[in-house]
Amino acid sequence: MPNAKRLTTKYWKRALRKMRDRVATRLFDTRLGRDILISAIGPRVQTMTVDCGDHVMSFSPADYIGRKVFRKGHFERDHVDRLLAVLRERGLQRRGTVLLELGGNIGTQTCYFALSGAYRRIVSVEPDPRNFRLLSINIADNGLQDLVTAVNCAAGDRSGQLDFYLNRKNHGKSSALRQSASDDRISVPVQPVGDILAKAGVEAADVGLVWMDIEGYEPVAARSMQALMARKTPLYMEFTPAFYGPEQARAFIADLAGHYDECLAFFGDRSAAMKVVDLPIEGEQFDVLFFG
Repeated sequence: MPNAKRLTTKYWKRALRKMRDRVATRLFDTRLGRDILISAIGPRVQTMTVDCGDHVMSFSPADYIGRKVFRKGHFERDHVDRLLAVLRERGLQRRGTVLLELGGNIGTQTCYFALSGAYRRIVSVEPDPRNFRLLSINIADNGLQDLVTAVNCAAGDRSGQLDFYLNRKNHGKSSALRQSASDDRISVPVQPVGDILAKAGVEAADVGLVWMDIEGYEPVAARSMQALMARKTPLYMEFTPAFYGPEQARAFIADLAGHYDECLAFFGDRSAAMKVVDLPIEGEQFDVLFFG
């Protein structure tokens, strides 16, 4: 009898485990379940890799962008799709050109652009060593080594070293500008955009688009992009008056307006075509495409 009782107990324990696993599998295959799972992962797990359908993506589960990728299967891929559609509609997309990506992060947008086939080459610049490690992994894991050149530095107006501040919770918010008292300061290499392109063997005339997302350092990097802006190379960037302050925002707009007349500003789901000189110098962050 004792043996029969033990066998019965084992049977029910096994049956309950199977039922639990089936319920957990169904739950964790939903947005809510993935949210619960990624939020519960502790610091011992430093890197995760997920199949996103047409590519794979490795990320840190402690990072905001990584958690977004895990929950949704992408990070703002719609922004890339939207931009490419606008470029096509306005006749601004030149086949066979190079994409210069300033702020490559872990390679989410890098992969989306690569998969689109819109550019023959991508130069992706990323200063954060945590992001750059994952950017390199994602380039290799997706077989993009021949298409993407990754550069581990910041884009600025001089060559040398730069104080750089690592955001602990959102690696995409790491910046040359300190945004939080908890940010960790490190030193990273900095190069002018012209030097970055020269070392990659890319002429200004070959660049078909500049994608810039460098957390408030855009006015500084833009000072070394005069050759590109003089050619009216389409420039897509985050514009953040709150970072710049009214005086610097006004000066930055004046510099941009010296090269571009027209732009398309994206305020959430709404876009507005306007003259560059009419861009707001106050307010929250929005995206802008400069093109004409």
